[in-house]
Amino acid sequence: MAQQQIAPKVIKTPKPRPVRVSYKEREYFAENLGLLLKSAVPVGEALASLGEAAHSKPMRRALKQINNDIEVGYSLADAIERAGIVSGQTLALLRLGESSGRLVENLQLAAVQEEKRHVFQAKIRSALLYPSFVLGITLVVGLGVAWFLLPRLNQTFSQLHVKLPLISRIMIDAGVFLKGHGRVVVPLVALVLGVFAYILFAAPATKWIGRRMMFAVPGIGRLLREVEVAQLGYLLGTLLDAGLPITEALNLLASATGSRQYERLYMYLRASLDNGYSMRDSLLRDKKKAKLLPYSVQQMIIAGERSGALSDVLKTVGRTYESKSDITTENLETIMEPILLLIVASGVLLVAIAVLVPIYSLLGGLNQ
Repeated sequence: MAQQQIAPKVIKTPKPRPVRVSYKEREYFAENLGLLLKSAVPVGEALASLGEAAHSKPMRRALKQINNDIEVGYSLADAIERAGIVSGQTLALLRLGESSGRLVENLQLAAVQEEKRHVFQAKIRSALLYPSFVLGITLVVGLGVAWFLLPRLNQTFSQLHVKLPLISRIMIDAGVFLKGHGRVVVPLVALVLGVFAYILFAAPATKWIGRRMMFAVPGIGRLLREVEVAQLGYLLGTLLDAGLPITEALNLLASATGSRQYERLYMYLRASLDNGYSMRDSLLRDKKKAKLLPYSVQQMIIAGERSGALSDVLKTVGRTYESKSDITTENLETIMEPILLLIVASGVLLVAIAVLVPIYSLLGGLNQ
């Protein structure tokens, strides 16, 4: 009597807490795991090697947990999902690679995707870093002048009975207020602004509000749109090229974007395609959402769908708009310099007027 084969039983273990790792570690994990598996290194040995080379303790702990999960019967994708160290796009490529036998190729694609996602996010950060730094330094210097210099001038003007103009009175009174209550007021205001910034730009439930506000800023809004279109083209094209269904790829793209309006666009396209509409009909049915994509991109997507080369067309769109975003970033930095210079000069001029006008009035009175 033939002995019946029994499938290996997965021993259920408590799900570990997701580990927070940097993009470099995610990229390193996907790229090097793919290289080791391509060299016919067993999964357990590959994970152990990556764990020995990892720099951070959370990453080493996560790799050890993945290896333990595989030993008790979890698949590689399930074990990595339990560790929580990769994005949804990478996880989808892993599952698809395991089922299709293209795990190594999909791991390499995942590494490139992680790098591209970081590049797109870095473009936005680099555009905002310079003005934020300059304005922050200006605010600190202005605060120091108001806190330490203006109260001393107030004593001098009060003793000499100098009549101050309105702007001087306002600024000197602000300096006197800071001298008396600055130790409480300044940290409190900084805390409130920090909480406000966290709610607008970092909190998962509300950061879309800050992103929506940045879309309304001239220059920065254009850069954000170009980055979104570049991410759409590259990520969606890569996922389709790997063999992922377009509806699932759109779902992953919706989870990758930080913009609520683009997320709604992707979810709308997914639902429309699920209902049997083509990409062309979907874009024509809701022109308000379709306006988020440039008209030329819409035409390229429609042409790619008709020719059966949608993934290649999308990757071309990604490369084109990545180049455009590079140019926009450079132009934005060039335009920002005179604007920031004007803001700093206005602040210096305001302080100078507030201080020098009473001094000139005093000198005039002494001459008379």
